[in-house]
Amino acid sequence: MKELILQTSHISKSFRDPVDVTVLSDINLQLSRGEFVSVTGKSGCGKSTLLYILSTMDTDYDGELYIDGVCMKGKSEPQVARIRNEKIGFVFQFHYLLNEFSVLQNVMLPALRLGRWEADEIRQRAYEKLVALDMAEHAQKKPNQLSGGQKQRVAIARAMINDPLIIMGDEPTGNLDKRNSEIVFEIFLELAQQQGQTLLIVTHDQQFARRTGRTIQMEDGRILEPLY
Repeated sequence: MKELILQTSHISKSFRDPVDVTVLSDINLQLSRGEFVSVTGKSGCGKSTLLYILSTMDTDYDGELYIDGVCMKGKSEPQVARIRNEKIGFVFQFHYLLNEFSVLQNVMLPALRLGRWEADEIRQRAYEKLVALDMAEHAQKKPNQLSGGQKQRVAIARAMINDPLIIMGDEPTGNLDKRNSEIVFEIFLELAQQQGQTLLIVTHDQQFARRTGRTIQMEDGRILEPLY
């Protein structure tokens, strides 16, 4: 049986606007090591809200979230931030790279924040991630010198720098053309199949979703059965 990386128990969330509006209802799911999972559904169905809860960036919800067997409820914000930085990597639709820093420095940032390694080792690790994504020749460039697809590969390298248990993506191919979307998909597939990386990707791209190992479909704040 594969190692369980993330688990939820009856997660629900409501907004008060000014009356209560339920956006997530009784979410129960499990993610194991090496799974490549997509989350699909119409706009407004709760996909991104769920992702922000699973990523610990939103802590205002009912129910329980376990990451690597540890319950997030009752943790202080510094404790949650530490777990987030150590266990989770993020890839968004927009890369959020900092143009005042080089590509290499951008990749280094989460590891510098975590403080697990010395700066020289972090630099070497960052360079190795860029090599793996065929971006090493661009290490000293600024992000504004790169194409959209290249920026997203740098964002993936940044997400990988701390060797997270899980990489989460919010529409990571949504801003890319077909060719670069395919490159990003192949990178994710290799991470899952060759390195045992767990990936949870929110996407509107049905072609992308059909090729992942499992698809979670959402509607009106709920997960539809069956999962496949």
